[in-house]
Amino acid sequence: MASHNPVDVVPSREQLLHALYEAAELEHCLMCTYLYAAFSLKSSLDEGLTAEQLNAVTRWRRMIVEIATEEMGHLASVWNITAALGGAPRVGRSNFPLDPGYLPAGVVVKLAPFNRATLQHFIYLERPADSTEMDGEGFAPERAFVRGVDGPRLTPMGMDYDTVGAFYEKLGENLRKLADAQGEANALCGDPALQLSDADVSLPGAKRVICLKTALIAFNAIVTQGEGAQQNAEGSHYQKFAAIREEYQTLLEADPSFVPAFPAATNPVLRRPPRPEGRVWIEDARAIATVDLANSAYGLMQRLLAYTYAVPAPDPDKMLALDLSIGLMHALVPLAERAARLPAGPSNPTCHAGVTFITLRDTAALPPGPSARRFFRERIQQLADAAVRMNEGGDARTAAAASILSRLAQNAVQNFDLARPAPSAAAPAVAPTAPPAQPAPPTSVQDGIEQVEGEKLTLLFEAKRCIHARFCVTGAPTVFLANVQGPWIHPDTMDAERLADIAHACPSGAIRYKRRDGRPDETAPPVNLAATREAGPYAFRGDLRLNGVPAGFRATLCRCGASKNKPFCDGSHHDIGFSATGEPPTGTATDALAVRDGPLHIEPQHNGPLKVRGNLEITSGTGRMVARVASAFLCRCGGSQNKPFCDGTHAKIGFVAD
Repeated sequence: MASHNPVDVVPSREQLLHALYEAAELEHCLMCTYLYAAFSLKSSLDEGLTAEQLNAVTRWRRMIVEIATEEMGHLASVWNITAALGGAPRVGRSNFPLDPGYLPAGVVVKLAPFNRATLQHFIYLERPADSTEMDGEGFAPERAFVRGVDGPRLTPMGMDYDTVGAFYEKLGENLRKLADAQGEANALCGDPALQLSDADVSLPGAKRVICLKTALIAFNAIVTQGEGAQQNAEGSHYQKFAAIREEYQTLLEADPSFVPAFPAATNPVLRRPPRPEGRVWIEDARAIATVDLANSAYGLMQRLLAYTYAVPAPDPDKMLALDLSIGLMHALVPLAERAARLPAGPSNPTCHAGVTFITLRDTAALPPGPSARRFFRERIQQLADAAVRMNEGGDARTAAAASILSRLAQNAVQNFDLARPAPSAAAPAVAPTAPPAQPAPPTSVQDGIEQVEGEKLTLLFEAKRCIHARFCVTGAPTVFLANVQGPWIHPDTMDAERLADIAHACPSGAIRYKRRDGRPDETAPPVNLAATREAGPYAFRGDLRLNGVPAGFRATLCRCGASKNKPFCDGSHHDIGFSATGEPPTGTATDALAVRDGPLHIEPQHNGPLKVRGNLEITSGTGRMVARVASAFLCRCGGSQNKPFCDGTHAKIGFVAD
């Protein structure tokens, strides 16, 4: 019987890209609203502040700009994940104020000056899932509505969510489902060379997404740092805004006349709005010229960012476009600050103007090559010329913007080479690692484990256990191809015995093998070992039994307490800045064991340590013997003062783990 409900428990790539586009627009909108409020803050004693107030307001501005910069990092993370899925990042967005339905009803986004209501709105947007914070006055949704639909659809549609953190959790869940169904290589099939990395730009989210684990780490970092972070997450956006609110209240109690910001317009627009409700039409000539130039710089910045993701590394256009886009943001800052200090016009005599952040109708990347370079050179020069004309009044902020734009125009002319062919027509800058005509080996995915068939052995890769120790890509670079599009494991490019040795070197057990040539499979090592890796996990080797179930012969188990894949390590020790020596002192339990191998039983205790039973040598990361034991309780909360052994700290700090 035909079904009228196209149910599929696995989200499609199209649906994931749709959700990632919303995530990009959301991060982009938040960044703009935070910057708009920061630009409205006063910056000198001449603007009506006392020395104490100026010190506080200057600190607030710096903090809000830092938060906006981190939102840009979140945006880069979303763009990288989008590119990893084979999509083109969504650089544009809808203009302010957003129409109802563009985001969930509870997520109101509009441009507003810094004041108590706006600050409370920021706190509300960044609130944890269990928070009782109320939204700021004047930020109630225009109308209540529900975006969700009953049952799944083939057509990608927006979802409802109470907090941004919940949205990202759902995104991560859907990405995991796609990777489990298709295999990581097929799911994340985009060209990594199109992404931005921390070598390209100093943003916390600019890390290439090369596997499911790196994508999920990016999602988690967004939630932990910003939207949806727990109330006790030190340094989160929620905590930072709450700290500003507390100091703001203290200063108001001391001086009720304290006004830290100019009355910049709420939702300013550059033309007479067809829907005037909730918008301020800018009419002042100086304000119009200032906002017009600021918007044009912002629009060109979007085009350059889109172009950055269309050009693969190491093409010089990629870095040049990125550098110019960052430079345009620096030029926008003094213009936006000036706009907040100019009158809006006679129709709105009680408020000032403000940069409107008008977005282009379409921000799709220009086709890479000489025509795009010509466009960028022409457009930047137009902006530089306009800034010179506007600078005749001698305003310091306008002069600063003119100087920046002049340098950018010169940089574009010097480095956008009109004679150089498009990247696709140029010779490849990096020779391929694998043989050029190498066929893809038969591959399947079962229970999250990728199986790649070779002539003499089958390689197995379990991504969830990988800690990126890189023994594979450095010891067998023709077998394991790093940062490539499509199939990345090719077992037949190396001698089978040597490849088996490479697998044995993998500390996490993510890489395993099954022999097909009659040779024996991997066997348990002659000595059971647990090495303490510097600021990282335990690396176990032995006939491992995890909660009584055979778990192979190699595993890296979390000892920082933060892994999302406990008891296994997932690299979270890097994210939380875990600090623990890999060279603990040798203790008193050093007597030789009568038997050094045999089953090694590992039983993670509920909300407690790892209980280990069996013959075991605990070593430092460099191999020095720390202890020889037949049973031990090893710390996995990260807090013990007697690492690697448990000292009961897990109970004091409220450690939670199954």
